[in-house]
Amino acid sequence: MASLKVPSNVPLPEDDAEQLHKAFSGWGTNEKLIISILAHRNAAQRSLIRSVYAATYNEDLLKALDTELSSDFERAVMLWTLDPPERDAYLAKESTKMFTKNNWVLVEIACTRPALELIKVKQAYQARYKKSIEEDVAQHTSGDLRKLLLPLVSTFRYEGDDVNMMLARSEAKILHEKVSEKSYSDDDFIRILTTRSKAQLGATLNHYNNEYGNAINKNLKEESDDNDYMKLLRAVITCLTYPEKHFEKVLRLSINKMGTDEWGLTRVVTTRTEVDMERIKEEYQRRNSIPLDRAIAKDTSGDYEDMLVALLGHGDA
Repeated sequence: MASLKVPSNVPLPEDDAEQLHKAFSGWGTNEKLIISILAHRNAAQRSLIRSVYAATYNEDLLKALDTELSSDFERAVMLWTLDPPERDAYLAKESTKMFTKNNWVLVEIACTRPALELIKVKQAYQARYKKSIEEDVAQHTSGDLRKLLLPLVSTFRYEGDDVNMMLARSEAKILHEKVSEKSYSDDDFIRILTTRSKAQLGATLNHYNNEYGNAINKNLKEESDDNDYMKLLRAVITCLTYPEKHFEKVLRLSINKMGTDEWGLTRVVTTRTEVDMERIKEEYQRRNSIPLDRAIAKDTSGDYEDMLVALLGHGDA
């Protein structure tokens, strides 16, 4: 039986590991070489590189990167190099810490990851932190925020396309009644948002729009004072129905203000590059009349800029 040949244009993880080790050796770190390798490898390739690097040099590649790199560039490279479930577990943990508290991140992970991926995130979280994500969410939130977030991270949504139109009509009516009553943390209101499949929820919200003349988020926005719960509620609905709109907004707010929000910018680029970045780029261009890579290049610099721009072109690499 003939042996399988690896296509010549596919880089070998052994070669990549060797080149990365060279990038850390000698005087100074070769950041350009690191970008040229890691920014152009998919998740499976990056995982293989980490395994080979550990076996060859008896050192975790992530520890080497942590030692050699710094600042926003380090964060971008580290997040990108992590396996997606590990990355989400880390982001979820960071989002519950006192000084980096950010419930948006929990919403993004719970609402935009497929059900089986969310299970893997929760497994990675338990393996790394020796507790469940539900424990930390319950401990670090309270009131209506806890009432919304806890079922979101606990759910296992049906992923299929089957839709019950009678259910969509009846639940659209329930949502409208609760909005009219301003009962935004009502048990049924939260149950519908946190348990229904995305297809079912899409049908319900379409019926809501057609029957009552407004998209539900438009109605919810009328309550938009500085209420964190209401903002989070709208983010849940956007992430479940049009995630590219949510991530475009995070990017826009990260870039278009006094001082860049590098945390938000890095998070979106590293987590969405292999998922739906093309749709996010299209949404960004439509909303801001400038290509996303150009907007990022105007607002960042150095190796950090080079890494982010390389990742934006990752799908073309």
